[in-house]
Amino acid sequence: MTIASKYAASVIPVVLYLLISLSCLGQTASDTLTKKELRQQKKQLKIDQGKLLFTPLAGPAYTPELGFTIAGGFMLSYKTNPKDSLIQRSSSPIMFGASASGAIFFSTIASTYWFKDKLRIYADIWFKDMPDHYWGAGYENGFNKPKSDSTTAYTRTWWWFNPSILWQVKKSYFVGLNIDYNSTVVTDPSPGVSQDLDYLKYGPDNLNSGLGLVLRYDSRDIPVNAWHGMYIDLRSTFYTSAFGGDNNYQVYQLDFRKYFQVSRPGRTMALQFKSRIGVGNIPYGEMSLLGTPFDLRGYTWGRYRDKSMIFFIGEYRHMFEKASGELSKHGMVAWMGTGSIAQDPSGFSNWLPNFGFGYRFEVQPRMNLRVDIGIGRETSGFYFNFNEAF
Repeated sequence: MTIASKYAASVIPVVLYLLISLSCLGQTASDTLTKKELRQQKKQLKIDQGKLLFTPLAGPAYTPELGFTIAGGFMLSYKTNPKDSLIQRSSSPIMFGASASGAIFFSTIASTYWFKDKLRIYADIWFKDMPDHYWGAGYENGFNKPKSDSTTAYTRTWWWFNPSILWQVKKSYFVGLNIDYNSTVVTDPSPGVSQDLDYLKYGPDNLNSGLGLVLRYDSRDIPVNAWHGMYIDLRSTFYTSAFGGDNNYQVYQLDFRKYFQVSRPGRTMALQFKSRIGVGNIPYGEMSLLGTPFDLRGYTWGRYRDKSMIFFIGEYRHMFEKASGELSKHGMVAWMGTGSIAQDPSGFSNWLPNFGFGYRFEVQPRMNLRVDIGIGRETSGFYFNFNEAF
């Protein structure tokens, strides 16, 4: 046998092996792609039939009040009546987690639609048990009081149950009831907290119960992620011992939002103006707060509080396009805003600046995973949640 024939004899099996391997890889990739397409088809079929969709998620976050956090959760969406073509999908994003500081938390913000969209039921349900900080009421306390174990530290257990039941009386016009039960229990107050005038007045344990009237105009195309439309929510809620609570006070709230499409679907300018005015003996745990994951993101939740609050915010939302021109699942946002707190509306004078940017990933149709970085005056925060801030 010649050298050439020996070389061919040794190389040909190797070449054949490589060709067979590449063929198998190609077949595997093709099978994987087919399985992916089948999964997408099954998911779309579930959406078309109004069936339940379940999307689990988990990831890290950092907020000024919780510190480093591992958060998990899932997005549930469904039609309350799969045969009803006039209602959109209801959603119930659920989040839970724990932080390095020892905090544990749970929340859901449910939006449900019933009876050909004649009935809408919304619910905020929250629970937190956490080492926390309380600066006292008013801008001066929030801005000037030093945060420390002796001046602001305490442990707070808080829960909130807040359903709203709305009936559509005319297209886009709703009227209904707001039900609010909440509790704040304080343990291990630092000297700075135990000497605070509001803490001394209301004590470490407060249960508040309220009932109110809601008037709403809502022309948004998809409420959890609107691309166009307007939202005006007026509500007055009366808290009283007659409903089982410890305190008597009233809260009046105006929430105005407007959404504009910018040149094409997936590019949205969102504007919000919100004011919450408190009257009466409002305990420190239920004062109006400014700087939450749903308004001026980046501030410590609870640092700026008083009887009344106001803020403005503008946010640009951009979903990217694929080469085909279809919208991808990826997007970004950027926002700017400002707000103020005071005893009453005549005292709004110290305005807190805020801006930030974020990433969006569509986990279900028009329902996004939200990752935001917010920056304020001498503070910042990183947020991980479902759906838009407003």
